[in-house]
Amino acid sequence: MDEISLRWLLGQGVSLTALALCLVAFASKRDDRLFVLLLFANVAFAAQFALFQSWVAAGISALIVLRIALARRFHANQRLMYLMLVATLAITVLMWNGLRDLPALAAGLLGTYGMFMLRGIAMRLVLAAAAFCWIVSNVLAGSIGGTLAESLIFVTNVITIVRLKRDALARGTA
Repeated sequence: MDEISLRWLLGQGVSLTALALCLVAFASKRDDRLFVLLLFANVAFAAQFALFQSWVAAGISALIVLRIALARRFHANQRLMYLMLVATLAITVLMWNGLRDLPALAAGLLGTYGMFMLRGIAMRLVLAAAAFCWIVSNVLAGSIGGTLAESLIFVTNVITIVRLKRDALARGTA
């Protein structure tokens, strides 16, 4: 088996690990559990994109690990949010390979805003938009597992939004 085929197979395998972690994360109604599982999933996504040599997506996915940790600890900290937005842009500029990098950039920017400034349903709506951008990024990178992962994440996220809205209606707080 040549190096390219082995790298491709490894990328698909790593993306399936990320898929499992993300599904459990977005099915959770607890934001803390969502954040912790997303830390591990984004390590897997960064490795997957590196294996596919999609460097902007790999760099932004790696940065997301730091972003999640900071957003959990320093929610609504605009200074840190802006720092993470600048870091996302810097990674993009340094690793830019063409228009195929735009969806990863959009996903990184949306996710940063959502994680730092929002919670609950609003956060998950923005993260759903980011997931759509990651779907496109995975398609462009050639990741079958990543495309499936982000598509299922998107659907799971939408279902969880509906569950949270239903819970709020039942409590009379919607």
